[in-house]
Amino acid sequence: MKHRWKAGAALAALAVLIPMAGPAQADRGGNNDVAKLVREVKGSHAKLHLHALNLIAKANGNTRVDGTKGYEQSVKYVSTLLKLAGYDVTVQPFTFESEEFVTTPVFEQTAPTAKTLALLLDWYPAAGSAEGTFTGKLQNVDLVIPPGPVANTSSSGCEAADFAGFTPGNWALMQRGTCNFSVKVANAIAAGAAGAAIMNEGQPGRDGIIIPDLGGQVSIPVVGLEFYAGEALSKVAGGATVKFTFEGGTEVRTFQSSNVIAETRGGRKDNVVMVGGHLDSVAEGPGINDNGSGVSGILETALKLAKYKPKNAVRFAFWGGEEFGLLGAEHYVTNLPEAERNNIGLYLNYDMIASPNYMFGIYDGDDSDAVGAGPGPFGSDLIEKEYEAYYTSRGLPFQGTDFSGRSDYGPFIEVGIAAGGLFTGAEGRKTAAEVAKYGGVLNGRYDPCYHQACDDIKNISDTALDVNTDAIAQLTGTYAFSIEKLDAIHQPGKPHEVPVAARSASTGHSHSADVEAARSAS
Repeated sequence: MKHRWKAGAALAALAVLIPMAGPAQADRGGNNDVAKLVREVKGSHAKLHLHALNLIAKANGNTRVDGTKGYEQSVKYVSTLLKLAGYDVTVQPFTFESEEFVTTPVFEQTAPTAKTLALLLDWYPAAGSAEGTFTGKLQNVDLVIPPGPVANTSSSGCEAADFAGFTPGNWALMQRGTCNFSVKVANAIAAGAAGAAIMNEGQPGRDGIIIPDLGGQVSIPVVGLEFYAGEALSKVAGGATVKFTFEGGTEVRTFQSSNVIAETRGGRKDNVVMVGGHLDSVAEGPGINDNGSGVSGILETALKLAKYKPKNAVRFAFWGGEEFGLLGAEHYVTNLPEAERNNIGLYLNYDMIASPNYMFGIYDGDDSDAVGAGPGPFGSDLIEKEYEAYYTSRGLPFQGTDFSGRSDYGPFIEVGIAAGGLFTGAEGRKTAAEVAKYGGVLNGRYDPCYHQACDDIKNISDTALDVNTDAIAQLTGTYAFSIEKLDAIHQPGKPHEVPVAARSASTGHSHSADVEAARSAS
């Protein structure tokens, strides 16, 4: 029997989660009520929302990407629950154009065993790669495995001498390092290579997927590899045979999307607490961890908060277009009048909060880790400290994660709004130090189904979901119920202070800095 998602049945099944507002509850919302809110918010209830989103995706081609019925029904699901809970709800439509592959590129090992590598996890076509279908046998070219202790140790493919003994017609498997990608590929072509695969170098922070920029069109197919994928291919006895299919290039498509904005009826409107996460998935899958997990935690918190009378207004946002480059949040911030923008006290972002091989990452708003981007606008450091206090109170480990602006908080920090948030990991790999802290799989991806069809209801850590749903409630309640806490971050009516070292928002969505950084020439 063909399964159909019925909005009425799904909403009725979840009606128990919607609080019944009443006069007896109107006095709730003092500083001491944060703990009450946290106790009422349940990870198991958040999981029910994930089941609903998973069901919506399954009934609509296993996706909730913008421009599909899956996304439209996700919007309807979230907005209907929030309206029933008593929020002022606005569905804000917008359109956008995005360059998409006409046909999805495929890179696979065909011999001695068959294995398809995951696009945007293991590999990506180089900028300037030849198009078509190509098959060849990989041959290692002066690789340094294990990698050297510091970056730019490997000179793989940088000298013609590296190709001594190379068999013309083979594919060259090379490693990122001391010279430009274009130099490596030119040397490979001169040696008669029929194709090239360039893996990342392999040091911590230099092991994710790379997208080599060749500086122009070349005559052979070229792909960029995550270090671990390249390492595995390099160790295939006798050399792996690979097949690369990249045909049709890209086309510009127009997408329809919308944001869902829900605001409490009470609380100060000149000092608004904003809490958000993206509602859309990628086309390849249902997006249950990315980002159904953040949506479910935010939605559970919003439904329970409806019982309370906050001192500061709370505005919940569920963004569209995030997977195409933070477009929903960008549309919202850009089209918000300056006076209203200045009334936003802070923004809290939740994107991927229940990765199966999780770590507990807090956006590093004060740049105390001195890794990547930061610091954030004034007040971001105070938000980070609130998260740290929460994990400490639970006796849980935590760590900083780069305040890169590569999720929906990016447009907010660009206009000087203090921000913070949580992240449990995407395509990155778990380190030995993280295994010691959290358990899990050494060198395994935080989310093994990141941007894939298997990002479904089974791709969730219930432990991480429960812990971080409580964290959403803790931070939301802290700033909703305390005038003093929010005033320490934001002075109502005064323009936000944009940090001197403000970053530009990412032009394309990525949770990892590796993809963006490795677009560079070497």
